[in-house]
Amino acid sequence: MTSQGEQAAAALAERLGVSIDPELLVLALTHRSFAYEAGGLPTNERLEFLGDSVLGIVVTDRLYREYPDLPEGELAKMRAACVSQRALSDISRTIGLGDFILLGRGELSTGGSDKDSILGDALEALIGAVYLSHGIEASREFVLRLIGPSLDEAAGMGAGLDWKTSLQEACAERGLGAPRYEVVGDGPDHARNFEATVMIDDEPRGTGVGTAKKYAEQEAAANAYQAILAADSATGTTTAT
Repeated sequence: MTSQGEQAAAALAERLGVSIDPELLVLALTHRSFAYEAGGLPTNERLEFLGDSVLGIVVTDRLYREYPDLPEGELAKMRAACVSQRALSDISRTIGLGDFILLGRGELSTGGSDKDSILGDALEALIGAVYLSHGIEASREFVLRLIGPSLDEAAGMGAGLDWKTSLQEACAERGLGAPRYEVVGDGPDHARNFEATVMIDDEPRGTGVGTAKKYAEQEAAANAYQAILAADSATGTTTAT
């Protein structure tokens, strides 16, 4: 265990208020770029694999019990919204996880500590470390403490869990053309950023940005959907949406 890793692990454990086996915690924070530069240390990828499964069962169990009247399809949408890379990276930023991830020089120089993929993977690895340290019940408490607000938010979003579907339905109800997405990307392969513009009847109606095309498209769709509703409100139009 490196001294840098020990210090990061101790500081993070104190911030999270949870005791985790120190070696497992350092492992959860070890990105492959750091491991490679340090001479081939183990990475957090196996813990990420485990944590992904723990996260899935905890969230699925909570949704199943909390919403007994919702069909499988709606539960699946809610789960996807809560365990998506974007959702996990947002939670990671809230707890300042990026400050503690051990990254190689290349990743540090390209803002790796704020990349959605690195943050989301590290959070899943952290969940895996909690599971191995304390078992499923402690993991459940830890996950729900972090994910609980997202679960509550997802329950109230309805169709907004999938903005592209919501926008498509809104366009159909109003006799508008089907949404079409134009996406451009820039930056190196390891740090790509995308900007999406949603076109409706050949007019730009919303834009969005993200580290993946799907995130940019969802944000663009959300903005276009909200713009359509605002236009309806301004003209006094009412629909079934």
